[in-house]
Amino acid sequence: MSDPLAQIITLMRPRALFSKGITGVEPWAVRYEAFGRPGFCVVMEGRCRLAVEGEDTVTLDAGDFVLLPATPAFTMSGLLPATPTLIVPDAAPAPTEERRHGRHGDAPDVRLFGGHVVFESPDALLLVSLLPRMLHLRGVPQLSVLVRLIRDEAAHDRPGRELVLTRLVDLLLIEALRAMPGKDMPPGLLRGLADLRIAHALRQIHGDLERHWTVADLARAAGMSRSAFFDRFTRIVGQRPMEYLLAWRMAVARDLLRRRDLPLDEVARRVGYGSASTFSIAFSRHVGQPPGRYARGGQSRSPSGGGAT
Repeated sequence: MSDPLAQIITLMRPRALFSKGITGVEPWAVRYEAFGRPGFCVVMEGRCRLAVEGEDTVTLDAGDFVLLPATPAFTMSGLLPATPTLIVPDAAPAPTEERRHGRHGDAPDVRLFGGHVVFESPDALLLVSLLPRMLHLRGVPQLSVLVRLIRDEAAHDRPGRELVLTRLVDLLLIEALRAMPGKDMPPGLLRGLADLRIAHALRQIHGDLERHWTVADLARAAGMSRSAFFDRFTRIVGQRPMEYLLAWRMAVARDLLRRRDLPLDEVARRVGYGSASTFSIAFSRHVGQPPGRYARGGQSRSPSGGGAT
């Protein structure tokens, strides 16, 4: 059986990473408009506050790590009251050196390192739709080590730099996601993987995508009745079993079609369809265009279901 989390992150192909050091001197506050791409931040020294739109405000301490899978609007500030300075990420040039908030010249009260990741795959919504809006982790030293390695690698133009950064980003995402207490998560992939029975069904799906799965098959694999499995999967993952299966099949199919080196019937077989025509109908309904056109370069249109829904 396969690891669903690793498979999904691999399919997303996280590649480019933009990162920077951040310091703040009291009083200071910045307000970022919604960014959409995955963002992360680790507190190296000191304390600050983070208010993510739709979430409770949290105080971040040294060693804390935050991952925002789709980076909604948020405010970051010191502990003293201050009027936020607005920052529009897409309009602001990427900083080439440490960014200072608050007074210049004084020793900083807080040091952070943050950045964002760019997925090469247009299926990034698949991952984002299965994750909470904000992941806040404390006491995970592996994440601080990885962030320090990223900071060091990003600061030097050494041979193999892009490959090293790509591998470090993969590790950062996997380590952050698997460190989350899945049972306390809202419905989604992490909560599903934290449930032994549902996790077994998810691994069955990801490990044998060619099989013509039914809800009854997955229920048997999970050791549950069909109705109990259906209700539990839907409640924990946030999607019905066949919806999840279809979304993953279509994500894998889009990835195979982008390679342009497989005949249509082979793509259909690899994602569990008995014929190219049956696959074409399902793909067109889900993606909004036939697989042939998609393979020729029409990938820009988002899937009709909003990624994995």
